[in-house]
Amino acid sequence: MAEGRLSHAKLVGSPTEVQFVGDGDEDAQVAHEIHRQEPYVRGLLMVEDRIRGIFAKAGADGLLHAVPVGTASVAAVAAGTEPGEGEIALGADEPVVIASIFKVLLVLEFARQVAAGQLDPRERVRVTRGDRLGGWGTAGCADDIELSLRDLAFFAMTVSDNSAADLLLARIGLDTVRLLAGELGLDRTRIVGGPRDVLESMLAEVGARDEAEFALRYPELAEERKRRLSALDPLRTNASTPREITRLLRLVWQDEAGPPQACSQVRELMARQAFRHRLVSGFPDGVAVAAKTGTLPGLHMEAGVIRYPDGGLYAVAVFARSRELTASRTEVDAAIGATARIAVDFLRSAGL
Repeated sequence: MAEGRLSHAKLVGSPTEVQFVGDGDEDAQVAHEIHRQEPYVRGLLMVEDRIRGIFAKAGADGLLHAVPVGTASVAAVAAGTEPGEGEIALGADEPVVIASIFKVLLVLEFARQVAAGQLDPRERVRVTRGDRLGGWGTAGCADDIELSLRDLAFFAMTVSDNSAADLLLARIGLDTVRLLAGELGLDRTRIVGGPRDVLESMLAEVGARDEAEFALRYPELAEERKRRLSALDPLRTNASTPREITRLLRLVWQDEAGPPQACSQVRELMARQAFRHRLVSGFPDGVAVAAKTGTLPGLHMEAGVIRYPDGGLYAVAVFARSRELTASRTEVDAAIGATARIAVDFLRSAGL
């Protein structure tokens, strides 16, 4: 009884003074269990306090979910009903804009269709001037180029190529990505469109004809108007929760998000991501990080799986909203790595 109610216990006090507030004999059992676990609970509260402090110092508000990637089936457990023990959760069930983290679902659906024989990964796609969106990869090409579907997936995941992601989405279908989210139990994950949809909404709301004009107009906007952009509102754009994102990662790492070869392809591409300034920055050499970043003005995020030499695996999703709505904030990026490391260190110290 006490074990089942422990995650619903009401804890009050500072990280060094923990008390349970309840009434009745049944609550007394829970209080006894908390007393037994007091060192763990106290440590957990201290970790959460440290994480909040790091984000505050970086001028940001942060949400985080970190959980071991175990051997027990994730798919068999309904989303949102996982036990609260053995995790670090700061705002883990709050809605968040996922930006380019959406590409994990996109490439997973592509890999599933390839595994099912519905797509030939070698199929050629022409990337023209009109297809180019801001960002890395094909966006920097001076001439039209031709790529295979699997190379589009590679660029979308490793350098977050928006043009590649948009063309891949057009080929596999937006509805299939939405259906995949539902199939995986990601009930609070919302997919409304691809990178072009996000960009066009931002241009329209700012009154800019293209990205160059947006770059001139955006800095002049009042902060309140910037915050009203639909691309920054989880109720109006691609969104999820930190907990659902770690669920997605755990499903992929345990071959429960599709055929094993599809899950393996997603893991391999995430391991080859080029960006090393967020999660990777918090961990020492020898610890492998397979992840996907996401960035919008004022929004900095990354989700990935941390692998230790001893085989320990941890799914982590960190979402930070800076108080200054700019796309580049190195201190916020560093805070993502630092807080992820603190969370994982605590889980490891607890034997998880």
